[in-house]
Amino acid sequence: MLVVGGGVWRAADQGVFSTGEGPAYEPWDDWRTPTSGPLNLVRAAILAANPHNSQPWLFHVTPTQIDLFSDLRRNLGTVDPFLIEMHIGLGCALENLVLAAAANGYTTRVSLSPDASDETLVARIGLTPGSVPVSTLYHMIPLRHTNRYPYDTGHPVSLVTLDALSALGDDPDVRVFWFASALERTPVGNMLVEAAHAFVADKAQDGVDTGTWWRATWQDIQQHRDGITLDAAGLPDLTRVLGKMLPSVSVEQQDSSFLQNTAEQAKTAGAFGLLAIRNRQDRTQQVRAGQFWEHMHLWATKEGLAMQPLNQATERASREIVLGMSPHFGDALRLLVQDAAWQAILTFRVGYSTHEGLRSPRRAVNDVVKP
Repeated sequence: MLVVGGGVWRAADQGVFSTGEGPAYEPWDDWRTPTSGPLNLVRAAILAANPHNSQPWLFHVTPTQIDLFSDLRRNLGTVDPFLIEMHIGLGCALENLVLAAAANGYTTRVSLSPDASDETLVARIGLTPGSVPVSTLYHMIPLRHTNRYPYDTGHPVSLVTLDALSALGDDPDVRVFWFASALERTPVGNMLVEAAHAFVADKAQDGVDTGTWWRATWQDIQQHRDGITLDAAGLPDLTRVLGKMLPSVSVEQQDSSFLQNTAEQAKTAGAFGLLAIRNRQDRTQQVRAGQFWEHMHLWATKEGLAMQPLNQATERASREIVLGMSPHFGDALRLLVQDAAWQAILTFRVGYSTHEGLRSPRRAVNDVVKP
């Protein structure tokens, strides 16, 4: 009885019975309040996709304007040394914000990088009362989650669907490349798995800068309200429950689980995608690519599709530049694109999932609004 009682207490203490609940998850339920005003736009923005769930945004809100800032304190270090992923995530937040503006009775005027003297000011969104059509994607905002579970290999993603995803973008500086056939998927999957092994072997990227964002306990999740959690890792239900109840495993065991999971994710991908821009150093292009990614992900959610970034290859390519290494992954990405006019910034998979993706924690609106 003591053992069983202790197990139940441990399960309750670690949130086994409260998956996706508690203050850290309330923003997913409270994103649309009965009150009006610009803060409702921020409530939608903070539910956007972002790297490592770092939530690297700050907002300054007035009745007629919202300024979106990067929070450089929430950078990923060696994982994202050029802040590319950070700005993709900021573009995702901007996309949600603009979608929410129409639903809250505003028309918007967006200016990217409006102040050359402040590199943290990513976008200025002017707000004017007005009636514009509300996109069906607005209603997908609280339903969109990165899905790391295996995808259904018996349910292929059609070329018609991939073309429809591509057609969502009309930016001449942003493009998605698809790898859908088995012949195309195999080398991409192999590259992503190889990149995951290289990532794990780099203790700065894996142990230090990724470990900083790992939220191992229920208490950590509720305190920080950000970061990487076991619930969102795409693990089988029993593995996830045992992972919460048992003592913390070693870094080596965590890495082994991550590599096995990555191999399964690559093997079951319905298709791989590669998001590219003309100039990977251009902040506005990075942000616009983020808007496109969020738009695709919301549309995919509406259509019953799952999506997941598998971005270790681009992270390793950046690391190669920083360390002056031979550009192994940089060359591999260029070979996939086969067009010198485009530079890869995000690799991902798409498919029909075998399991519903679970929510990640989110900070409260008051924590991301600056005076």
